Order: sequence, then C-alpha cells, then structure tokens
Amino acid sequence: MSVAPVARTTATALEARSGLDPWARADLPAPPTPKGLGWLGVVGPGVIVLGASIGSGEFLLGPAVFVRHGLTLLWVTTVAVLLQTVFNTEVMRYTLATGEPVFTGFMRTRPSSTGWAWVYAALFFLQVGWPAFAATAAGAIFFLSERRLPGPLDAAAIYYIGVVTFLACTAVLLVGRRIERTLELLNWVLVVVILGGFLALAVLFVPAGTWAAAAAGLAGFDVAQGTFNLFPSGTDFFLLGALVAYSGSGGVVNLTLSNWARDKGYGMGERAGYIPAAIGGHKVNLAHSGFIFAPDAEAMRRWSGWWRVVRADQWGVFFTGALLGMVLPALLYVTFIPRGSDIQGLGISAALASSVGRKSGALLAGVIAFLGAWILFKTQLDNLEAMVRAITDILWTGSRHVRAWRGGDVRRVYYGVLATAVLWGIVALRLAQPIVLLKLGANVAGLVFIVASLHLLYINTRLLPQHVRPPLWRRAALVGMALFYGSFVTLSLRSLWSG
Repeated sequence: MSVAPVARTTATALEARSGLDPWARADLPAPPTPKGLGWLGVVGPGVIVLGASIGSGEFLLGPAVFVRHGLTLLWVTTVAVLLQTVFNTEVMRYTLATGEPVFTGFMRTRPSSTGWAWVYAALFFLQVGWPAFAATAAGAIFFLSERRLPGPLDAAAIYYIGVVTFLACTAVLLVGRRIERTLELLNWVLVVVILGGFLALAVLFVPAGTWAAAAAGLAGFDVAQGTFNLFPSGTDFFLLGALVAYSGSGGVVNLTLSNWARDKGYGMGERAGYIPAAIGGHKVNLAHSGFIFAPDAEAMRRWSGWWRVVRADQWGVFFTGALLGMVLPALLYVTFIPRGSDIQGLGISAALASSVGRKSGALLAGVIAFLGAWILFKTQLDNLEAMVRAITDILWTGSRHVRAWRGGDVRRVYYGVLATAVLWGIVALRLAQPIVLLKLGANVAGLVFIVASLHLLYINTRLLPQHVRPPLWRRAALVGMALFYGSFVTLSLRSLWSG
C-alpha cells in the first residue's frame, strides 16, 4: 500500500479548515469482482439498513397509516425510498473516496468540527435515543405469552419486557470479531425470513383486488374512487410525516451506512480499519483521518468497480427490499383489520397477530407475533448500534485525548458510549407509550434528511476532488430530497399546532 501526505498545507487544504487533519494520499484498493452467489458476500451495508427499515415504517407506522387511510398513501413510500436510495449512494460516495464516515465529512466544514459534532450527536440522540422498538417488541412478546393484546393495566409488564429486550440487544454487540459483520449476518436472516414469510402469507390470504389496490397506491391512485388521491380526507399528517421519514430507513440510520461501509472495507475504507467486538475481536488501529487517491487510469477503473458494488448494495438490496418490506405487511394489515381502525396502542406490534388469530387460528397468530417480535428486536439492535457507532466515530475523529485513552483502543470508547446509551434507554422506556416514542423519533428523522441532504451535497461537491464528485442529476436529487422532506415536516408541525 502506498500512503503519503497530500501535497498541500493544512492552511490551504479545504478538508482541514475546520480543525481536522488533512487527508493523506493513498492508492484506491481494488474492488471485488463477484459472480452469481458471490454477490451475497460483497453486499452488506444495504442489508443492515434494510433490516433496520423493515421494523420501523414497514411493520409499525405503515400499517397504522394504511389501515386508517387506505393504500393510496403508498405513493409516499415510492418517492421516499427512491430519494433515500440516491441519498444512500451519495453517503457511500464520500466513504469510498476517503475511507471516512460521512459524519467526519460534515465535521470538516465550517464553522468548526466541534460544532457539527454536537449537532449530529444531538440529532442522533433525538431520533434513536428512545428505545421505541424494544418497547413495541414487548407488545408482541406479551401477546405470545398471554394470547391477548396488552392494555393500560399491563403497562408495567410492557416496560419490564422492553428492558429485557433492550439488554438482549446490548448483549449481541459484545460478541463476534467485527461488529459490522455480526449485524450483516443477522440481517440476512431477518430479511430472508421476514420478506419470505410475509410473501407466503400474502399469497395465501390477500385477495387479488387488494394486490391491485396496493400496486395502484404506489402511484397514489385510488382504485375504489377511480382517481388519484394523494391525501385522503382526514389524513393524520403527524403520523404520515413519521411514515415518510421511516419509509426506507430514516435519518441518521441512513447516514450510518458510511460507517458500516468503512468497516466492510468499501473503497478507501479498507485503509481505515474497523471497530472490533469486545469478545472475539482484537485491537485494531482505526484511522481518525482519511485518504484520497490520484485520478490515474487504473484508479478510475477501480472507482467504477466500487460503484458497481454500491449499485448492487443499494438498488439491488435496499431499494427492492424496502418497497417489498412496506407493501407486504400493508397487504396483510388491510386484509385482516377493518379500514379506519386506530391501532396505535401498547399492542400495535401484535394487532395483526390478534386479528389473524380471530379469523385463522392461534397457530398462525403466534407465527405472526413471533415475526413481529423478531423484526422489532433486530430494528432496535441496528438503531442502538448505529447511534453508538456514530458517536464513537465522532469522538474518535474529533478528540486526540479520546484516541489516546486506554492505549488508543477504540473498543473502550465504543463500549463506554454503549453503556451510557443503555442506562439512558432504561429510563426513557418509562417516559411515554412506545408509539409516541416512535413517532417522535421518526419526525426528527425527517428534519435530519433536510439538513443532511444539503450538507452532503456541499461536502461531495466542495470537499471531494473533481474526479469523484456527483453528476448534476444526483445533485438535483439531493435538493429535491430536502424539499420533499421539508414539505412533510411543515405539514406535520402545522397539524400539531392546529390540533
């Protein structure tokens, strides 16, 4: 490997003007060239973020919207997932080119690296610092045990089940060699089992007319009325705003793709290192500053090869899986639960299982409740890990004192942040009903997309060298994303004020 300082002074290097070290020059590693099933070992970050997405909008917020307002609102998922896929590839562009998480790129902009570190750490906390998915998983676990939906008198039981679920997520992050690889393997199981299970159930139980309504709803067309109906009468815009943000993945979790891409070894991430696990891992020298490559013919050929991997990871895995993950549960919910029902209580995660049980028996209800519990457990795991990983990388990049702590072992920082997050999560589970925590975090995700899409546009067009900058259509898509999410955040806030 060839690594050398970039031939620029810190005073003139754009990427160093906020106080961070400038990039070093290095060769871009050669990309993998998989064929057939070999692609399963190459893609990875997209699988993790898809696993996180299936439990948020797809299994909870989506059903709450579609049961209440109908399948015509599926159009917001189409637009959101399309924009998020472009956004995701641009997040990964920065990491391919530099080996840094995109949070480091944000910290490289003025006014200061410390200021942006606080901004994104706060956004992370406000969005996913609430263990809403552990709390909602508790409802499905309660149903498996008691064979009924939890009510207000069961709030204490839901809390304690939620705490145990949250601690179980923490335990998973202690083992393995590379934490990213552990998440990747678990999410492959999740995606295959969940999407396969919901597809089988939908084929067995969903009428052809409902399939047609869902297909039309992806474009905003209401089959029953024979017209486009983008916002049905009485739409709950606070709930819809949450769905828009969590269609696909959502906010800071999308940004963490860059951290997982680095640990997977995508592009210059191979030069940077990764965060190892406490049990089974070993000390790894994790670079706090990134690299850049010269635009010779061989480097640009390798760059094209890495973009082939990113396209497969995002368009092949994330985009396709996110649409299926939204449509399939929606089909089942609107088939078994009457239109107009409000399922936003303690038992939201078991509402489908309860309705199926009344019509098709306890065995099938138990299967669906188990799938729900597993989905939400994995989503909580991915969100917890994303927050801890991002804050660890922010601290690691921004403070030489943190890098020197305990002999420069990044595991000490990672697990210190994890312990703090767990203690807070146990308190936060007491603060509100699970669905309230979920909608709060989701609407913060919409705000994150507004800020981050424009910030990402800036660093990819100003900090990155000319030879790796995005084309014009991608720049326009990032601006469109800020406008799209800005519209729904505005509608959501107006609905709160008027209500």
